[in-house]
Amino acid sequence: MAQEDVFKKIVSHCKEYGFVFPSSEIYDGLGAVYDYGQNGVELKNNIKQYWWQYMVLLHENIVGIDSAIFMHPTIWKASGHVDAFNDPLIDNKDSKKRYRADVLIEDQIAKYEEKVEKEVEKARKRFKENFDEEQYRATSPKVAELLAKRDALHERYQTVMNAEGGIDLEGMKQIIIDEEIACPISGTRNWTDVRQFNLMFKTEMGAAAEGASTIYLRPETAQGIFVNYLNVQKTGRMKLPFGIAQIGKAFRNEIVARQFVFRMREFEQMEMQFFVKPGTELDWFKEWKERRMAWHQALGFGAENYRFHDHDKLAHYANAATDVEFHMPFGFKEVEGIHSRTNFDLSQHAKFSGKKIEYFDPETNERFTPYVIETSIGVDRMFLSVMCHSYEEEKLENGETRTVLHLPAALAPVKLAVFPLTKKDGLPDKAREIINDLKFHFNCQYEEKDQIGKRYRRQDAIGTPYCVTVDHQTLEDNTVTLRHRDSMEQERVNIADLRSIIEDKVSISSLLKNLK
Repeated sequence: MAQEDVFKKIVSHCKEYGFVFPSSEIYDGLGAVYDYGQNGVELKNNIKQYWWQYMVLLHENIVGIDSAIFMHPTIWKASGHVDAFNDPLIDNKDSKKRYRADVLIEDQIAKYEEKVEKEVEKARKRFKENFDEEQYRATSPKVAELLAKRDALHERYQTVMNAEGGIDLEGMKQIIIDEEIACPISGTRNWTDVRQFNLMFKTEMGAAAEGASTIYLRPETAQGIFVNYLNVQKTGRMKLPFGIAQIGKAFRNEIVARQFVFRMREFEQMEMQFFVKPGTELDWFKEWKERRMAWHQALGFGAENYRFHDHDKLAHYANAATDVEFHMPFGFKEVEGIHSRTNFDLSQHAKFSGKKIEYFDPETNERFTPYVIETSIGVDRMFLSVMCHSYEEEKLENGETRTVLHLPAALAPVKLAVFPLTKKDGLPDKAREIINDLKFHFNCQYEEKDQIGKRYRRQDAIGTPYCVTVDHQTLEDNTVTLRHRDSMEQERVNIADLRSIIEDKVSISSLLKNLK
């Protein structure tokens, strides 16, 4: 099945089983805005807990805050967002659709890579067991031609993105023309010029319109950490190096929002700013790269599905930057950014506020502005990566197919489903008794509708790792049938043992223990 079709099935599955709904759907929806359903919010909260506990519980020198969405407008002037937070946009005159010009070019680069993979797959089918992929990639003229085109385009793209004075908008359009990039809707190449568009949402604060002041919905959560640096450092008596973590909503007026919850106008970030002594930042940058990759890989999705993508073009405030990319159905895509931001942010806020934002080192009697290592992960992108990797349409030995989410047990919305075999003979009461005992320890669900097989399938589809069936034997010896989601194996266990069997496997700590 084509990866595009797989992704469509995942999107459909998210709605059908209560993970993600189009926002305002009864009013025909609102573009690139989504609501998380009853199962989606549980999975999302578990992801946030996994991140928060890793950052705050496992690191003695990292603390958390929760800053406001509304912030003083000068903050965004100091951070550069007012003047420089722009996307290069281009319109197709025939379809009247607007696109990000840089995304069109990046997609074209990806198409060359996709063509290479198609050539490899064709060769694999042709040569079968005699196929040597490494040798084929090194010797195939067609692969060499495609890679040369990709590299030439990538080099040219970097030139226009890093032009003196900002992005070369004319050069960007010329690439689109030369590469014969067409509008996906109209199929034509009738493009306007490329122009810049600021991504921040504006609103007004004040009781009366004439006295209202313009403020912005925050486009990132990082600035809330920077403006609270002194408050946290002093009240917490924090010594360098130390970090401040935060989870919160951010808002960007994305013109080209796409790929479901991957790029939205309202999204959630998990960010940690780690303050260090100048001169040590690149060592800490390397350290946090390793720590963050280990966090991702502890989920068990396979190291081959992750990679670092180091930035060719650095932001004006950075001296090192990389992305953690995950293999989605639509290619390797960024889920987390790690940046060495130097002392730009604290210095800018000191300049614009007129306040001294420094750190006093009692050991050296020095005062200086700390440098910062940032780790920033999109909750929604992380949610999507988990869903994409976990989704499977599994063919069974009896010829049937089951749809199952192989979610890490600690992230699953429901940890245990309890079924009475029938609705009579006291079996529902016994099932409720089990639920009432275990619900204080992990999320449980009771279900009695339909045959047992159908109930298993529904729980498979939402990723429930364990199911318990209460039958007539239960009333005799207090044992139940425990079913495991992935293997579908069943075993007879004592009710008194259920908590000890399940609890550790479904707790966030079970994931954290995979990390050194």
